[in-house]
Amino acid sequence: MTTTHGKAVATGLALLLTAAASAIGTGSASAAGSTVQLPVLAARLDADAACAAGSDRRATDVPWEQVSLQLSRTWPFASGAGVTVGVVDTGVSSAAPALKGRVTAVGDAGTDCVGHGTFVAGLVGAAVADGVRFAGVAQQARILAVRGSDARGAVTAERVADGIRAAVNGGAKVVTVSAALAGNTPTLRSAVALAAKKDVLVIAAAVPDTPATATSTDTPPARDYYPAADDGVLSVLDVDVSGKRPTGAYTTSSASIAAPGDGVVGIGPKKAGHYIGSGASLAAGFVAGAAALVRSVHPDLTAPQTAALLRSSAYPADVPRLDPYAAVTSVLAGAAAPSRGDSGTPVHLPEDKAAGPLRRALWPASAGLAVIIAVVWLGLILPRGRRLGWRPSKPERTAGPEPEGVESPVPVGTGAQGTSES
Repeated sequence: MTTTHGKAVATGLALLLTAAASAIGTGSASAAGSTVQLPVLAARLDADAACAAGSDRRATDVPWEQVSLQLSRTWPFASGAGVTVGVVDTGVSSAAPALKGRVTAVGDAGTDCVGHGTFVAGLVGAAVADGVRFAGVAQQARILAVRGSDARGAVTAERVADGIRAAVNGGAKVVTVSAALAGNTPTLRSAVALAAKKDVLVIAAAVPDTPATATSTDTPPARDYYPAADDGVLSVLDVDVSGKRPTGAYTTSSASIAAPGDGVVGIGPKKAGHYIGSGASLAAGFVAGAAALVRSVHPDLTAPQTAALLRSSAYPADVPRLDPYAAVTSVLAGAAAPSRGDSGTPVHLPEDKAAGPLRRALWPASAGLAVIIAVVWLGLILPRGRRLGWRPSKPERTAGPEPEGVESPVPVGTGAQGTSES
């Protein structure tokens, strides 16, 4: 009976995610029974292209990635409050409604012509809005906007290094880097070393974002990209709704963790509408949000311990898949620095078999069985004990103060998914 129940739950979740994937695969999101076409986010702009004006189209259904990450289950336990996340990207627009009042910019990084940095920041910590079911992972985290590119999105190792350094010096405890560079430099290594010295967790896209024109024959050979491949950096791969890498995606043999990154919903630099985007840079945003949740509820953990906890609590796979709920509700004592997982061979992610939902379905059944056994035992043993004159002994009080209570966290958002419903 337990197996049947687990399969039913797993099948139901798989059908839900597949339905969401079919909508997202066409660049659309279902909203109130209709189909809302969302504009596609660009990672960089051509010299003659206009700046992103923002979107007027809003996604009002829960995006598949929030279902996959079980964020509504996580939000009652953590909000990201007290943690600043540095976003090293194209800038983060301080005019984005979902980030209002929580963006601090270094230099001119409070404007975002491309919109990519604002999208990533939204995945980290966008607040809920009326009539919208989309929300960021850590809705009370603060965002430190730092440029890691020029105004059009072009990146260099020096710009990225300067961005990491500025985020660390600006007080960020978590830094997400969207760039994945083919070569490493002394300045980039120096910036990563500074972050480690200051106990700042650097999270980076393990590979460049998948080209929009990619086909099944376009997959480049596996290799390392930087700063993701540097020691101490938590490198992130993107996966689709079924747990697979997108067609034609870049790959590597040294990724630390995987997260949703194919056809995900996010915010723009202006207005209250949404975009669709894809890439490892977006997956890194989800992991950065989860890291902010962990550091907000476990401030005693170091950056390496936080990274190790995210990995050890993730779904088992060739590259472990992010599980924010498990990370927030567990503590890894004596955690070591994250392993880059070097295997010498390219990473190939198998299709997800819904192990997470099945595992969660088995827990309630197991707990119920334990309760039944306890009740039967008490019913059989206690009456016999009383007939023999036996009574349970009272435990002796030990010296010392009463145990301290645990303060209940305040849920973030309202509604079935932790957000305001339409």
